[in-house]
Amino acid sequence: MNSLARNVLSSILLAGMTMSCPGAGALAAEAPRPNILLIVADDMGWADVGYHDSAIQTPHLDRLAREGVELDQHYVAPMCTPTRAALLTGRYWSRFGNTTPSNTRVLPWETWTLARALKKAGYETHITGKWHLGSKPEWGPKQFGFDHSHGSLAGGVNPNNHLYKHGPFSKTWHRNDRLIDEKGHVTDLIGREAVKFIEAKHRKPFFVYVPFTAVHTPFDEPQAWLDDASHVHADRQQYAACAQHMDAMIGKMIAALERSGQHKNTLLIFFSDNGGTNGDDSNRYPDTKVKGKIRGLNTPLRGWKTQLYEGGIRVPAFVNWPGTLKPSKVSTPLHVIDWMPTLCALLQIPKRAGAKWDGVDVWATLTGEANQEVNDRTLYWQGVRKQSAALRQGPWKLVLHRHNGKTGIELFNLSTDPNETTDLAIEQGSRVTAMLKALSREEDLDDDALPRDTKPKRP
Repeated sequence: MNSLARNVLSSILLAGMTMSCPGAGALAAEAPRPNILLIVADDMGWADVGYHDSAIQTPHLDRLAREGVELDQHYVAPMCTPTRAALLTGRYWSRFGNTTPSNTRVLPWETWTLARALKKAGYETHITGKWHLGSKPEWGPKQFGFDHSHGSLAGGVNPNNHLYKHGPFSKTWHRNDRLIDEKGHVTDLIGREAVKFIEAKHRKPFFVYVPFTAVHTPFDEPQAWLDDASHVHADRQQYAACAQHMDAMIGKMIAALERSGQHKNTLLIFFSDNGGTNGDDSNRYPDTKVKGKIRGLNTPLRGWKTQLYEGGIRVPAFVNWPGTLKPSKVSTPLHVIDWMPTLCALLQIPKRAGAKWDGVDVWATLTGEANQEVNDRTLYWQGVRKQSAALRQGPWKLVLHRHNGKTGIELFNLSTDPNETTDLAIEQGSRVTAMLKALSREEDLDDDALPRDTKPKRP
């Protein structure tokens, strides 16, 4: 969108805006705002999409990336729950004391989430898929701004019986924060729910959040999908079938938007929640049929899910809005924390007092109005169980490892060494010292929004 187009959209939005309470804005239901379709893959590696030259066939993702804005340096957390917390709050996950997958509640009740902001602005909000920000029904999405909820309250589930790992949260499949039984393959159920919601008659613009459980362990793809993936090596055939299955369901969502005449008025965002896994243990799930550890692929990036090397945190991503965003590739470093500030700014939703966003509005970068060169913005990651941390400033990336009371430090220049093969920490001693101080300042801001209370306190 060029400056003129954005000004026109802003004028339309402002014409329909009414103020409801300090720090929050509400848009009139009749204002012509874009629908938002936000799709998150689970554990999809950098090299597991067709447009990154994968053997896995993802024609729908490829087309959307080709016709949209490919995000070449889109960063997330190294694991699932932290990415989801950051997406829905615009804040680093460690601000909430979260650094691992969590079945306990992650967010304080009063948290100003993306869903709450859009709902206050007149959007109908829906999630279908993996929540994993609190696995009890009373901690579900409806407590945090979603009008409708469906899928797994916990993490990845057995594709057919929809059970999470052995333990107290194993039964997790739900609708509107109430546990249910539902037949069908998990990828089909999530995709069909999204299609049904898209095709329903809406009096308001909608925000539908579709966090797939694909391509997360455990795997058990129907034979038809395995046949479609027969060109992939046997040790990755289940993975490829799962990814292609998800891609097909995304294609059905786009078809639903086109049939209902909503495609050109829908802003679509896609990314993976972390890098590909080096193989998770599927035996932790009830009635697992497919045994063994199945890997994602992050080539040529270094590292895996759980790690702060590029392979763990730099993921396939794009944004697509037909007729509004021109096809392009953006190489500026962006972060999952940027989506809430960006969408709120685009829709003229005022930042709420106390929101403390770490992310920034990157819309001008997406449209090409801003310089796409690497800048001096600081990006921060807290690793799993705080055993690692990372900081990026311009092209420089510091990776800190903590193990048995000892600390290891690495420094990479991503502009010349994107695959992190050469550690420059010793020869760049003064830069390391400065970046360690910046990292310490970020860590001092962590744990300021811990979910201490036990009862909902809605804003």
